[in-house]
Amino acid sequence: MSKVYFYYSAMNAGKSTVLLQSSYNYHERGMRTLLFIPSIDTRAGVGRIKSRLGLDAEAMSLPPEENLFEHVKSAHAAQPVACVLVDEAQFLTRPQVEQLTDIADQLRIPCLCYGLRTDFQAQLFPGSAALLALADNLIELKTICHCGRKATMNLRVGPDGRGVKEGAQVEIGGNDRYVAMCRRHFKEALA
Repeated sequence: MSKVYFYYSAMNAGKSTVLLQSSYNYHERGMRTLLFIPSIDTRAGVGRIKSRLGLDAEAMSLPPEENLFEHVKSAHAAQPVACVLVDEAQFLTRPQVEQLTDIADQLRIPCLCYGLRTDFQAQLFPGSAALLALADNLIELKTICHCGRKATMNLRVGPDGRGVKEGAQVEIGGNDRYVAMCRRHFKEALA
């Protein structure tokens, strides 16, 4: 039975690196993978997944209205697909997560999703909420706070380097805008 996996963490835990390594492992065995990244994230360019370590790969830029099941079904009919991998999965819509479950259940293709669990206000993203509810396996990837404890929170920082409490849920950024922290230091940074 194929499954939907959700690999989640705070910022800078190496999610994109693990995704690219997983895809490489399939390719090394002569198997085809399909890589997706929500179209909202263009930090590495449109349709590119790039890790902080410098690894990168082409991916399909996934708009919110895209039907993942139909896309994968069509691609699989043309040439077998061994695995579907989605980066920045927190930006998926609930229907897209449901489509991933159909890919696993009906097409019998495993789906590996990588993303943040929560935003800068410790609220679930819609894609993360759907994955937490529907994925077969939940795997936490770990990173550390500056104190050495496990980081579980994403602090958004302003131009002055201070923590930001309010704003839109989605503001694309990297180390310039977000810092992974343990809950204690996250609360202290917002006090």
